[in-house]
Amino acid sequence: MRRLLKVIALLAITVVVTPVMTAGVVLASFLFLPLPASVPTPTRFIEAQIATVYDINGKQVGVFRQFDTTTPVHPGDIPKYLRDAVVSSEDKRFYEHGGVDVRGTLRAMWADIRNAAKVQGGSTITQQYVKNAYVGKDRTISRKVREAVLASQLDRQLSKQEILFRYLDQVYLGEGAYGVGAAAQTYFHKSVRDLSLSESALLAGIIPAPSAYNPRTSPTNAETKRKLVLGLMLEQGRITQEEYNRAIPQVVWLVEKTPPAKGQPVTGVYGRQAVRTAYPYFMDYVQRYLDAKYGDGFVYSRGLQIYTTLDPDLQQAAEKSIALTLSGTKPPLEMALASVEPASGYVKALVGGRDFYAPGGQVNLALGKLGGGSGRQPGSGYKPFVLAEALEQGVSPSKVYRGPAKLCVTKDYCPENYGGESFGSLTLREAIKHSVNTVFVQLIRDVGVEKTMDLARKLGMKASIYKAGFHGLSVALGAPETSPLDMASSYGTWAARGMRAEPTPVLKVLDADGHVVEDNLKPKLERVQAEAVADTMNDLLQGPLSPGGTAGGKGLGDRPAAGKTGTTNDNKDAWFTGYTPQLSTSVWIGDRDRPTPLHGIKGVRVVTGGTLPALTWQRYMKEAMKGLPVVKFSEPAPLSSVVDSGKRKARKGFDVGLRRAVAPISDGGSYVDKAPPPRAVPPESTTTTTAPTETTTTVPTTFISP
Repeated sequence: MRRLLKVIALLAITVVVTPVMTAGVVLASFLFLPLPASVPTPTRFIEAQIATVYDINGKQVGVFRQFDTTTPVHPGDIPKYLRDAVVSSEDKRFYEHGGVDVRGTLRAMWADIRNAAKVQGGSTITQQYVKNAYVGKDRTISRKVREAVLASQLDRQLSKQEILFRYLDQVYLGEGAYGVGAAAQTYFHKSVRDLSLSESALLAGIIPAPSAYNPRTSPTNAETKRKLVLGLMLEQGRITQEEYNRAIPQVVWLVEKTPPAKGQPVTGVYGRQAVRTAYPYFMDYVQRYLDAKYGDGFVYSRGLQIYTTLDPDLQQAAEKSIALTLSGTKPPLEMALASVEPASGYVKALVGGRDFYAPGGQVNLALGKLGGGSGRQPGSGYKPFVLAEALEQGVSPSKVYRGPAKLCVTKDYCPENYGGESFGSLTLREAIKHSVNTVFVQLIRDVGVEKTMDLARKLGMKASIYKAGFHGLSVALGAPETSPLDMASSYGTWAARGMRAEPTPVLKVLDADGHVVEDNLKPKLERVQAEAVADTMNDLLQGPLSPGGTAGGKGLGDRPAAGKTGTTNDNKDAWFTGYTPQLSTSVWIGDRDRPTPLHGIKGVRVVTGGTLPALTWQRYMKEAMKGLPVVKFSEPAPLSSVVDSGKRKARKGFDVGLRRAVAPISDGGSYVDKAPPPRAVPPESTTTTTAPTETTTTVPTTFISP
């Protein structure tokens, strides 16, 4: 039995103890003997996360990154206070050990054992740098051994000052800031060379746990750690008592919050600051679009190459037109614009406000809720959707309704025309030209609120979702909220003759290895409305831009254009959305913070959709369409062939007689022709009946492949 135990013990020594001792000797040799020092090239791992963004011409227009890698930092830029603060708090024997502090490691291990938890870090500054630059953060024994060996080799190859500089240039300090140069700009909006003792202690305190000691989100924790670092610096003799006494009262204070007490010395921490770019609203749209599709933080994750639909000439024209309209005014008055190519869905220009970088200016008003804010009511800009649904149901543009100044369509709902104007009896063609409220609430009552909103959603009004018991006849006058992007895209469906292309700011996205993530070079079109209906809408919506229309005189001269004004109650929001066959654009003006009556702006007594928004649209579109061929809208075909064919098929070939007049409502009701003319054939149209096609469109598409 005794012999068996000896054999087992010998076997254990051979299999377990000897390899461990051998590994220990080898490791000790690497750590303490003067062996040749050779280390690999450090990895700039954070660079791979940068996403580069290009315009439609393939020219770089910006980058996405969670950190600032472009702040130039040199060893001489880092103040002594900051170097001493980091050494005091992270590795007080940094200048004494050889890259691995055996005493410190054993002390940390004993503290962890004594407290039954990890309470001290045993890694030196050199080891932390090696972890960041060479070996990664895997929690394995082999990684820790390699880290220790490389730290020892690095200590023999580089000076202490160089190691410390490299560490400070890469260490993560929260808020996406890698390196003390980026952190100084992120938290203090100043160069690292200008950091004070108190600010240096604050940054040093962030290093162990950036989320826990973030001065923006956890100022109390950051203040406690700042004082601790200052105490360590004093204890280790790196600052004097006088320096400590001056720094300790400088409490952490968030600049955007309530001002500190009078005479209170502070360590001022600033709020988040947007990365500046020439096209901030469009870049914001690209980020929101990709994050919504692939998950938060997607643009920072894969070293993406993002080719966008941005046309810099159109973008500059849009910004210039809005700037001219807003000149001489002040926030919170704002304007927004979205411009979409109907045949492709490509968003060519987008302006979400007057200044993206102004306080509170990061809400992208062109995107509505997608842009971080809320949508706005489109007012009469919603009437075309009611008209389109009526056409779908076979209602003729020549159908006549009464247009009194005020009309009680229900016991509780009595809308009025703008300015109290009465129009007598008029056709739907005339009603859309003059934007007669009392006609369109009758029309939506006849065709149905739910059906109208469902059609609007199919055309591109994403927020236009019917909710039973919530929406009523006021939908006809623009109760559902929307955005300039949705308005431009939806109207663009008519420009594309009923073909729908989902709006996108992206042509193509490649990852760091060149693999395709998203490809929109071949637009995906879906028919959502028959050509005959869309062509008739194009014909009818030229009315508001014609003489006597709500935007009369705001057209594009000899170039055919269509559109519709929109003004909400009390003139709190004003819109104009218009288009040519090649481009659809929506413009909004209003108060950024809350709906406020728009009176006395730029010499306009009362702002409506036909004033400043239409003028801004006209100025932009004239510039945007320069050099493009004049394209006419297609002549509308008779709607009866589109609508009645389906009904006739459902009736198994049997036709019906003329439609009867509807029952009158309490105030006289709507008037319906006793013997209506053939449906939807405009008086000026001589086009013969043709069946709609599902795959063709005459709208030209222009884009450049990256």
